Amino acid sequence: MASPRPWKVGEKLRKMGSGKGERDQRYCRVADGLTETMEDGKTMDYTEVSNTFVRLADTHFIQRCPTAPEVPPDGKVPPAPALSIADKDMYTVPRLSLVGKGKRRRSCDEEEEGEHKAKRQKQEGGSSEAPPDDGIYWQVNLERFHQHFRDQALVSAVASRMDQTSSEVVRTMLRMSEVTTASGASHTQPLSSNEIFRSLPAGYNIGKQVLDQYLALLADDPLEFVGKSGDSGGGTYTVNLHKALVSLATATLESIVEERFGSRCARIFRLLLRKKHLEQKQVEDFAMIPAKEAKDMLYRMLSENLVALQEIPKTPDHAPSRTFYLYTVNVMAAARMLLHRCYKSVANLMERRQHEMRENKRLLEKSQRVEAILASMQATGAEAAQLHEVEEMITGPERQQLENLKRNVNKLDASENQVDETIFVLESFIESTMKRP
Repeated sequence: MASPRPWKVGEKLRKMGSGKGERDQRYCRVADGLTETMEDGKTMDYTEVSNTFVRLADTHFIQRCPTAPEVPPDGKVPPAPALSIADKDMYTVPRLSLVGKGKRRRSCDEEEEGEHKAKRQKQEGGSSEAPPDDGIYWQVNLERFHQHFRDQALVSAVASRMDQTSSEVVRTMLRMSEVTTASGASHTQPLSSNEIFRSLPAGYNIGKQVLDQYLALLADDPLEFVGKSGDSGGGTYTVNLHKALVSLATATLESIVEERFGSRCARIFRLLLRKKHLEQKQVEDFAMIPAKEAKDMLYRMLSENLVALQEIPKTPDHAPSRTFYLYTVNVMAAARMLLHRCYKSVANLMERRQHEMRENKRLLEKSQRVEAILASMQATGAEAAQLHEVEEMITGPERQQLENLKRNVNKLDASENQVDETIFVLESFIESTMKRP
């Protein structure tokens, strides 16, 4: 018997929808669906699905839906009742006793017969007692998933900047505070070095002294992903979530500038990020780029709203000869502009994929029919010659066209996923910045 992955169970529960009461039947249906995807001879226990559901609730990936208040004694019900739920009940799962294993799909007649038998047993039982979870609805906690994706991005950034052990230390700190840290918090709860050491995965056999060295290295890093907040318990540390998001967003902007305008423009862009405000002559000197090229690059980025020009007049008349012109980078404005372009890119990718599917609609339908015929013949034990004859219904050029279509669609899907990751980083940065006082 295999243990279900929480994501598989979560996906199955999502497809089932939010259920009212009789959650034991819903667990059974999820176990049946997972059993269908497993190898022959393997089944999924109902208790395993139930335990996974509890773990998802304990880690706040799913939560109870708020409910309407009870009807007051006077019987007056407001036209639009305010839904609410106590914090202590939001992630509490009622206890249910489940015994059994998942079943594979049966024929329609057997399925109907089984349903009728279950209904008869339920009616004969005559129990009027409501199940423990009657009236309880569950929903996916999207903010918790966003928090998980953000943590994964932070861990990957630390791994690429330092090493795998440093990223595992940060992952442990995030995992320890994932439930206690609010979604919009600028940093995690302080954690002592001793607590972090006890919570490290069993596979990382590093000593306490080595862990302290890694924590000191992370705290001294210029990006300040990890900060030291005290000396008790061997030193207390926090993960600076906002600073980490700023670093991720800035790195995203630098990467986009380098891809679009080249490495020299990226050098100027990084220089402006570090120095904040510079005149054109200062940019030329610090970046060691000829004046003509530096001027052209600055104007190109200025026209794309990646850099901004700030005027500081010496006199009230704002005469150009008595005014300083300083180049700077407004990270928030640049992030908003690039976020808007990312949305346009996703829309274009989706439209292009739909166009590809429309252009090859007949060929796709023919391919699906052939695959259905082949599956049916294989199930009935057809000979290899018969299967080969059906496969030849799709000609060589058509097969090549299908391969080209599959390759193009895969490229579009991969591009959409990459743009979606950029959107997530930029949106998280903007949201975190807007929430700061």
